[in-house]
Amino acid sequence: MPGNPLTDPNWAAETTDTVVRFVDNVKAKTTKPAVLAARGLVFGLLAAFLGLFALLLVLIGLTRGIQAALDAVVDHHRSVYISYFIVGGLLSLIGLLLFKKRNAETAS
Repeated sequence: MPGNPLTDPNWAAETTDTVVRFVDNVKAKTTKPAVLAARGLVFGLLAAFLGLFALLLVLIGLTRGIQAALDAVVDHHRSVYISYFIVGGLLSLIGLLLFKKRNAETAS
């Protein structure tokens, strides 16, 4: 009788293998997807924060570069205001283009 632990010498090993397979199966269906989701969330947030930080550095550098270029033409106070207007105008144009494209897919 194969299911009888008194007569089957491999009963302990087979039972252990069955339990290990069951635990591995449960782990594969529960823990691994949860770990993947948590990693995706953490790395996604990290990428979003680093991207936002990089964008801010680019905007600051662009503003300072325009101010430095305009300092040769006008005094410093006016170059600051002009650089703000230029960068603000560029960002407004980008916003208007994106606002215009938001319904471009649904219109066709």
